[in-house]
Amino acid sequence: MSNKKCPRCGRELESTNLDHCCDKENAIDAYIAAQPSGVQPLLQRIRETIHAAAPNAIEKISWRMPTFWQGENLIHFAAFKKHIGLYPGGEAVGVFAERLAGYKTSKGAIQLPLDKPMDHKLIADIVRWRVENLNG
Repeated sequence: MSNKKCPRCGRELESTNLDHCCDKENAIDAYIAAQPSGVQPLLQRIRETIHAAAPNAIEKISWRMPTFWQGENLIHFAAFKKHIGLYPGGEAVGVFAERLAGYKTSKGAIQLPLDKPMDHKLIADIVRWRVENLNG
């Protein structure tokens, strides 16, 4: 497999399956701006909730999703047609299983339906738990 080069910055990319963002400071802004107008405020509020719960985390795009990183990926989130996906990892989903009973979940993923209010306290609690339980 040959490496792919970013046309903007010239960086060699090891995988064609992962996004690369040259402008890391505006990457999540650009992601949110590219979503439907009705979803943008929901994504921005989730971003603010995660940032408040993990103020030392770095924002980036990973696996084509907004990601908060603090020595490892803490949490990803992404917009879909009928939900926002939240990806805190399998262990977090297990720990919060009781509080997630009303949501569709799978290994490491939580679906937050767009037609229901977002539980920002739950999101913040999951993120704080992730920060407290970082590997390393």
